[in-house]
Amino acid sequence: MVNNLQEAEIVRIESIGEGSRVCLDLVDHLSPTEGILLGNTGHGYFLVLAENRTTDTYPARPFRINSGAIHHYVVKEGEKTAYLAELKPGDSITVYNETGGTRKLAIGRVKIEKRPLIRVVATVGDTEISATLQEADSVHLLTPEHLEKQAISLQEGERILVKVDEPGRHLGEKIEEEIIEF
Repeated sequence: MVNNLQEAEIVRIESIGEGSRVCLDLVDHLSPTEGILLGNTGHGYFLVLAENRTTDTYPARPFRINSGAIHHYVVKEGEKTAYLAELKPGDSITVYNETGGTRKLAIGRVKIEKRPLIRVVATVGDTEISATLQEADSVHLLTPEHLEKQAISLQEGERILVKVDEPGRHLGEKIEEEIIEF
């Protein structure tokens, strides 16, 4: 396990149409296996990697993370989260890497555009974790073997690294409450 990351099995992938996608442009270069933790719910988060590689349709942008849908929770620092929609230039965010390290980086620009989205659902035991990602070859996740995997090429049964959490937050701070979210 890296940074308390666990293996999760992909159980469903579906195109869900167009929505607002957020790119975070950070103020420093990122390695190909650095990224941020984000997800649809407080049950857990995917490690989404930097756009640090050239693909068929995108040049490498080693300062950018294509962070998916605007409603995502993103782990900002420790156990504190924010919505992608709340982030702004100058805010600091935690960047994770495959060797267990973290670093704080400032956001230089937040870029929101309409793009086609996919919903990716994975499980760790009985816990379901999901993310709504841009349906593009520039979005990469990290496998347990520390390999980069395009989100659009994921297949059911494959494994990625995720961070499991418990839902229940108020203004980004963890609280004890009874909550149902999916």
